[in-house]
Amino acid sequence: MVVVEIPDVLGISMKFSSIGGEDMVVNTKVFGEIEVDESKFINFEDGILGFPELKRFMLIHDEESSSDNLISWMQSIDEPGFAMPVIDPLRVCPEYNPEVEDELLKNLGDIKEEELLVLATVTVPPEVEKMTSNLKAPFIINAGNLKASQIILDDDKYLIKYPIYEILKGNKK
Repeated sequence: MVVVEIPDVLGISMKFSSIGGEDMVVNTKVFGEIEVDESKFINFEDGILGFPELKRFMLIHDEESSSDNLISWMQSIDEPGFAMPVIDPLRVCPEYNPEVEDELLKNLGDIKEEELLVLATVTVPPEVEKMTSNLKAPFIINAGNLKASQIILDDDKYLIKYPIYEILKGNKK
């Protein structure tokens, strides 16, 4: 069973089908038909890197696969064939604490610390041992108003291809 919700990060847990708004059926390539509440879409005003036309997304994770499910999916509403795996960067890099200029976040509105959600894309190549996460260009989401932005960090200590396979393998033990 696929459940559409914002993962419980920093105490934030919001099921997309739970509160008000208009329900909409999204026919995705990867997950099939999913009923979601339109008022819970995550909105990227400028789209995401490489796909400026993709502005509306939802987060999906399989609630039944594990109580400690580390990887979720960012599913495009605008392009049902587009979904990408994402992860909380703190799960693979506990010291992850990038500095972001306020100017880059102004279109997200007022962000309360408890409503800040940061996610990084995951790349899973055919050789799964070479799995990486992009810590250089995280998604910043204001869970209070569901406005989001993808930014490129100026800091060279965060890699585009940060190896995560061994870290995830160690977390399962």
